[in-house]
Amino acid sequence: MTDAPATQAGATPARALDGRVVLVTGAHGGLGSAAATACARAGATVVLLGRKVAKLNRLHDAIAAQPGAAAPLLYPMDLEGASPDDHLALATRIDDAFGRLDGLLHCAAAFAGLTPLEQTDPAALARAIHVNLTAPVWLTQACLPLLRRSGDGAVVFALDDPARVGQAYWGGYGLAHLALDGLVGMLQAEQGAGGVRVSGLRPGPMRTPLRARAFVEEDDVAARDPAQFAAACVALLSPAGAEHRGCTWAPGPEATA
Repeated sequence: MTDAPATQAGATPARALDGRVVLVTGAHGGLGSAAATACARAGATVVLLGRKVAKLNRLHDAIAAQPGAAAPLLYPMDLEGASPDDHLALATRIDDAFGRLDGLLHCAAAFAGLTPLEQTDPAALARAIHVNLTAPVWLTQACLPLLRRSGDGAVVFALDDPARVGQAYWGGYGLAHLALDGLVGMLQAEQGAGGVRVSGLRPGPMRTPLRARAFVEEDDVAARDPAQFAAACVALLSPAGAEHRGCTWAPGPEATA
């Protein structure tokens, strides 16, 4: 797996996802919410997956109120407790509704805070690895047959910076993201040049509750609004994302739709 150059999103067409079906995990989170809204604005029918029903409902209503936006679908699910059968049930629901899936954007993440590995509760370590790594892999496995039906299916993993999370105290979250970084190239090699597109998105520091658990928010001058990276999510899910096949893209925060 190689990193793509840190370029802007470019002139992505306003309706770059017209007619597409896109599943967004962690849809009520910082990047997930911004990306789901941008995908709907770009013409996609968005399936909103998350564990906090009230926040999903608010996001659903906000998207549905946008002029010309297709009504999104809600799928409440807690990735921590979901089994492989639960992921297959979600894929079946999407199959029944649409017969295909055009994009899968992994934004869900769990991070409890910086902790020395020696002092990390084993259950907390396993939980972090499961939510951040195992669950996205299971969901991708379940959705690959639907993505192949698209003709231009895309899987996009939102990745943290390996240079940061590979340092001390990042624990299971860091281990999971280092593994996801390698998964991009591995899975793309399995799909081949004509199969489902797999890519990573490294958005850079974002002002989110997750990051606030590791950095003092008022002193974190590097963090940006997640909405500044939403256009990059749309670009990777659109046909233009083919240029990042098998790579991780680190766009600048100035990228706009």
